[in-house]
Amino acid sequence: MPDTAGQAPTAPHAKYHHLIEMARKHPPMPTAVAHPCDRVSLESAIEAARLGLMVPLLVGPPSRILDVASREALDISAFEIIEADHSHDSAVKAVECVRAGRAEALMKGSLHTDELMGAAVARDAGIRTARRVSHCFVMDVPMHPDALIITDAAVNIAPTLADKADIVQNAIDLAHALGAPEVRVAILSAMETVNPKVPSTIEAAALCKMADRGQITGAILDGPLALDNAISPEAAALKHIVSPVAGRANVLVVPDLEAGNMLAKSLSFLAGADAAGIVLGTRVPIILTSRADSLTTRLASCAVAVLVAAARRASAANVIR
Repeated sequence: MPDTAGQAPTAPHAKYHHLIEMARKHPPMPTAVAHPCDRVSLESAIEAARLGLMVPLLVGPPSRILDVASREALDISAFEIIEADHSHDSAVKAVECVRAGRAEALMKGSLHTDELMGAAVARDAGIRTARRVSHCFVMDVPMHPDALIITDAAVNIAPTLADKADIVQNAIDLAHALGAPEVRVAILSAMETVNPKVPSTIEAAALCKMADRGQITGAILDGPLALDNAISPEAAALKHIVSPVAGRANVLVVPDLEAGNMLAKSLSFLAGADAAGIVLGTRVPIILTSRADSLTTRLASCAVAVLVAAARRASAANVIR
């Protein structure tokens, strides 16, 4: 996630290819792939392994996995298959691989996101941490020079202020893992002034004060900001907003899931953006892909997880020292 603010737009997928090349510098990441029982999920695991991004552990019904591999002419002979009875059992056993120290990441196969996340956040057998679980899209927007992190558009429906503090910190940690030299967080609302009638503006101001007091660390925060003056220097100048974040944000924090979902899908379907997805706040990163994702996007999601896992290993090593 190099700092390219103010530079010309890059070539298609250039930001994702850069992330993949960064991730390939690290050892392949053991990854529990939950219920890879269709072509898309098996192909993703095979290609990620070929690029040296991961060592897949295929968790699911062996007969179904082998049938798909045979039907689609996919070679999975080098991969371990961990037997599970059905999709829910696949999710549970994939999480067990993480708890046993066998996997450094989870990857969604052909099961519902709710099934995988339900197993991941189960109170006794899951992989929760003290931090709120949240989702980030790392978006490659063709006409925008920077990769944009958008959060949370998939997990937290109506996050509280306390939830948002964790959502912001998760995104900041992600941006650092992706190599951003400076993390500039815009707390989005419909306007750039604090208005007691618009709760998101009050929460934006509170989050910025929390950063001032060291409750959120590792980034520059500003908000409330409307989307235009968060990412467009021209729009920020027209509104006379003087801020190191305004017009240059590389992390966008939305008020709620509905706003985030609409923003991400608008960028994807109207601006041709790709959206690599990852869940944070659990013991290991969780790779969420969609059938509609291109192979490049799916591999970018894997690359993001590799970089997150590498950052966590480095942090743990520093603590031990």
